[in-house]
Amino acid sequence: MKDFDYKQLDELIHSRLRLAILAVLMAVEEAEFTFLRDKIGASDGNLSVQLRKLEEAGYVKLHKEIVNRKPRTMCSISSQGRRQFEEYIKQMQNFFPKD
Repeated sequence: MKDFDYKQLDELIHSRLRLAILAVLMAVEEAEFTFLRDKIGASDGNLSVQLRKLEEAGYVKLHKEIVNRKPRTMCSISSQGRRQFEEYIKQMQNFFPKD
């Protein structure tokens, strides 16, 4: 096992819900709020709060618009968010020995 310093993990990403959000956004170009909500099983309120935290950190981009008189929020991962997520995964891989 390589040296593993848990203090080096990005605490913002390490939250289960924020980790799930970023994992989904890594796999798609963009996702509608309701798609994310359904995919990860979060409540509207909890997802909204976590997306706001990620947006404030520059990890995701949110685009709000009105479609057929209904609000729609589109979410995508930023280049900074992509880099931070990839670094987080590398750090986690250091924890597990490879065969």
